[in-house]
Parts: sequence; structure tokens; C-alpha cells
Amino acid sequence: MTRYSSNNRAPRRGRVSAGLLMYRWQRRGLEVFLARPGGPWFPRREHDIWTIPKGEVEPGEDLIVAATREFQEEVGLTPQGPYLELGSIRQRGGKTVHAWAFEGDWDASRPIQTSMVEIEWPPGTGTWSVWPEIDRAAFFGLEVARTHMKCAQQPFLDRLVALVGTGHSVESDRHPVLG
Repeated sequence: MTRYSSNNRAPRRGRVSAGLLMYRWQRRGLEVFLARPGGPWFPRREHDIWTIPKGEVEPGEDLIVAATREFQEEVGLTPQGPYLELGSIRQRGGKTVHAWAFEGDWDASRPIQTSMVEIEWPPGTGTWSVWPEIDRAAFFGLEVARTHMKCAQQPFLDRLVALVGTGHSVESDRHPVLG
């Protein structure tokens, strides 16, 4: 279990994460799988908080290996390639996030099996609580995903659409939409 304290957090600048954006085809088109972070920070917030399942890269670890490991740790689902490279983005706090996409599915009736983290809350009080790393995960259509997803990560959606389309109009000839 990871333990986070206001006193022993890693420096924000220069951190590197890697993650996976799972997608699937439904009657209405392309859907993406996002996760909502657990913890005490934003208990009722829904917009600009959901993220791709991701985590920090260990020293010397290959980025795609880290991305698949983090997806499995955070969601409890073993991802299956092939993986489409989505490049990287830099978040406001200075963290660089590398991402790949893969086609997959997840049964919404199955609870996520995420790792737990120990967090000092409120910061500096010496009071520790255990929280799930991810408290919810779900598939969203692209329009809703854009309202829920962290703004800094939204370029991953654009890059995915550029690679696979949306499942509407001309693109539906290239990509199977489930009927």
C-alpha cells in the first residue's frame, strides 16, 4: 500500500506517468473508459477530474510496461493489445503523462478491483486514512467524456479519434459499430 503525506510527497516537477485509454464501439459510436480518483480531495466533483487509468513510472521501467501494470493495478483488469500510441501531454503540475489506447470491454456490474492508498488527511494532522486509488470507473461517449475528463488529458481523446474515428458517417465504414 502506498502512503502519501504532505511531508513526504515526491516533487511535482519532472514526474512521469504512463497509462492506457480503453475504448469500445457501441451503437452510438466510440466510448472511452475513464476512472475517477479516490481519496478525500474532491468527494462530489465530477467535471475535470476523471482520468485515464495511469500511474508513475518506476526508474528504468519501460513506459508501455508501466502503463499496462498501472491499468491492471488500478482497475483489476488485464489489458490486451495491440496498443495505439497516443503520445504524451504535460499536466499543470508539471507531470508528463504518456498514453496508449486499446480496444476492450468491461462489465459495469463488476466492481473495480483497485489498490488502496494511505493518505494523511487533513494534511499535517498525523491522521491517516485508507482510500481506494480509484473510486469509480465507467465508459463514456466522447461528448460526456470531455466534460468529465481532466482538461490536460483531453488531447488523448482527439488523438484516439484521429486514429480510429468515431463510428459515425464515413468512419462507420472503417470501424465496426456494434448493432
